[in-house]
Amino acid sequence: MESKFEQIKDYLTDMEMIITKEDKEEELVIVEDEENGIKNLVIDCEEPIVVLEQVIMKANQGSDPFFKRLLQINRNLVHGAFVLDEEARVILFRDTLQLENLDRNELEGSIQALSLALTEYGSEFLKYASE
Repeated sequence: MESKFEQIKDYLTDMEMIITKEDKEEELVIVEDEENGIKNLVIDCEEPIVVLEQVIMKANQGSDPFFKRLLQINRNLVHGAFVLDEEARVILFRDTLQLENLDRNELEGSIQALSLALTEYGSEFLKYASE
């Protein structure tokens, strides 16, 4: 029987994602699909969940209005959320899915939600990054 980690890798291959790094011991892969805004997306199998996380940009100091805007954007996301790291230095996209019943559609939906959010809100992120 194939492991959940191997199954996820198969899903990613079927979705034509490029696996740029893999750590079998940690059950972690890093994937790209630059055409759709996916760059260094970390997919980490942490039984009982799988964590998807991609760095979006550095967070500027004094960014409270933008952080408020991120919360408003999160309300419209289909999957996942934009979050801050613990030091509030980096803005990331993060999603967690149940590993036990994970299927390709669910994984693909989460990745597509990131791509859609970057397409829809990318200009706001770029504006914020240039401030």
